[in-house]
Amino acid sequence: MARTPRKGTHRSKKKRITLALAPVAALAVAVPLMNSAGAATPDEVAADCRADSDELENCEFVPVGVRENSLGPNKVVSDVTDNCGEDEPKETGFSVTGSVSRIVQTDSGFSAGGDSKIGNSFFEVGIKFSTTEYNVKRDETKTGFSYSIDEVVKPDHVGVFMWSEKRTDVSGYLKATYKDEQDGQKVFFSPREGATDIHVFYPQLLKNGTPDGRLWMRNVKCGTPEADRLLNKA
Repeated sequence: MARTPRKGTHRSKKKRITLALAPVAALAVAVPLMNSAGAATPDEVAADCRADSDELENCEFVPVGVRENSLGPNKVVSDVTDNCGEDEPKETGFSVTGSVSRIVQTDSGFSAGGDSKIGNSFFEVGIKFSTTEYNVKRDETKTGFSYSIDEVVKPDHVGVFMWSEKRTDVSGYLKATYKDEQDGQKVFFSPREGATDIHVFYPQLLKNGTPDGRLWMRNVKCGTPEADRLLNKA
């Protein structure tokens, strides 16, 4: 929801000059030219971007750093096979399914749709980091996989398949352009210029379009807290 603009002056009373540097060296080079007492906070700018505020002309994500082949969190992607209390291994077929999509991570945590100003910026950044070596998932639609695997669960264990997606981690900050001008000049406001506190995780895809990552079979000893958690979720 857009906040009601204040009368008189716009709250982000800053002008900044940004030098054109190489991407690796493009850190905090903005110079404040006006008193910052009425400036918006980083959370306010992020909220404006997230809500597509009417006060904004544009909002963009500015990448500062990139890390390829970053692994995502471990996820359970199959049913749990219970072989507790048994003395023999259990052969079983696992049905394995998983999916990936672009994830936006901030201090307060938000994800922007592709129809918003900031969402379009995330999409454009994704295009930039999609190369012949690393094909990334740029939009929010899910891409997944589904197949069966034959495996053996150890005696007195529960068995499950785990998945961790391979991602390109792009970090940077938000830059907002407000509609209200000051002395005939556009107001560009980036309260954390050069920061890397916003992360956009672009899952990497194989040539056939399926997600790339690490898939493995895990045996967990029965009677352990972890085994109990898996069985309770089954």
